[in-house]
Amino acid sequence: MKSLDQFVDEQYGKKGTEKREKFERGFEEFKLGVLIRQIRLEKGLTQEQLAERAGTNKGYISKVENDVKDVRLSTLRRIIEQGLGGHLDLSIKI
Repeated sequence: MKSLDQFVDEQYGKKGTEKREKFERGFEEFKLGVLIRQIRLEKGLTQEQLAERAGTNKGYISKVENDVKDVRLSTLRRIIEQGLGGHLDLSIKI
């Protein structure tokens, strides 16, 4: 049996390779949508309710949650802060 790290290394290459970096970026975007959905459900909100609070529409929330649409930082901030009552904290790692 392989570990997840071993599987990812085999499928996408070692960290630092172009293919692996592309995979890692895609995973982070996917993870963002999953986190938004998870928090929305924990708060008992529908996509429509979250959209109304954040000043957008249900279709947009669905696309963000399902990693179909790139989200603008200003809209992401509204979804997190106004829609979910959270705080968006960004960092840059070099």
